[in-house]
Amino acid sequence: MAMTRTFGAITALMAGTALTLSAAPAQAAGSYVALGDSYSSGTGTRSYINDGTACQRSVYAYPSLVSASKGLTLNFRACSGATVADVTNTQLSALSSSTTQVSISVGGNDAGFADVLTECAQPGWASDCDGAIDDAQAIVNTTLPGRLSTLYSSIRSKAPNAKVVVVGYPRIFMGEDCNALTWFSPAEEARLNATADLLNSRTASAAAAKGFTFANPTSRFTGHAVCDSVEWLNGLSNPISDSYHPNVAGHRDGYAPLVSTPLTGSTLKISSTTLRTAEASSTRLADQQKRYAAADSTIEPKVFRAPDLSSPEIRAAAKRAGVDLSSRASIDAADREWSQRQAQQQAQEQGATEQESATR
Repeated sequence: MAMTRTFGAITALMAGTALTLSAAPAQAAGSYVALGDSYSSGTGTRSYINDGTACQRSVYAYPSLVSASKGLTLNFRACSGATVADVTNTQLSALSSSTTQVSISVGGNDAGFADVLTECAQPGWASDCDGAIDDAQAIVNTTLPGRLSTLYSSIRSKAPNAKVVVVGYPRIFMGEDCNALTWFSPAEEARLNATADLLNSRTASAAAAKGFTFANPTSRFTGHAVCDSVEWLNGLSNPISDSYHPNVAGHRDGYAPLVSTPLTGSTLKISSTTLRTAEASSTRLADQQKRYAAADSTIEPKVFRAPDLSSPEIRAAAKRAGVDLSSRASIDAADREWSQRQAQQQAQEQGATEQESATR
């Protein structure tokens, strides 16, 4: 009888334990918050979720692809046009102590990169591309580091347990402009690429100072710039807001694998299942981001503007340069002459700099 009672007690205890184990919740998926600007939102993919904003968030952007592949729960706050101040004011509220992963790209809009590209896309005789680049580089060198330092401190404070990956910008050009309605010279493209490198350098330093990982896309995007045979970056596009941003392939094959390893600890290869999972998340993400629509409406889009040869400014410049705006041949001939003079001047300046360095 005693043995029977003992056996019954053990059986009851085992049953209770089984019930307790079966009722235990499954391990929660990682909580991933994607912060930043158009290079994170997916501008350039030409397919955007209907969230009632102008943020141009795409299920084909790298945050969506990484979360779909790794089973993370994504809060997709990145928004086209965002500056450091915009991220601080509209996106950081999504972070908490339960956030496990954070990615962010920001800084290009602080430097006014869309306006710089707009200036440099004009014929050389009608633009001040070098002046625009000089102004952008001054911001990157003197103003942006402090802004990033403050922002990164806020991210760590609000998400103390998260792995944070800071994502950089690729070089857009490869030395050739194949778009019929823009006039980037090889020398201008080289300076624009150097500005992207400078921005990455300053951003990487600010990230390292806070213990964040920096993901540099420069090498991965080499061979896939605007006008390369396999473009991961759009040139002049329709809609124009997609211009000079990563396309679907740029996010799928460029950014997503680059970010996945430091963010999740594992590599990523996009499969058809991943794409279907990402696409199926569109409604959930749209509903989620509609809650933030009022805040997102305060972000001003930063859009590249194609050259307008009928503008009063360009007409006046054409008159000074002796250019016949009714003749494409005249426009292009004057631009080639200007580009050659620019290249010669830069070569002379480079030679003088090297000679000065050698004599020190």
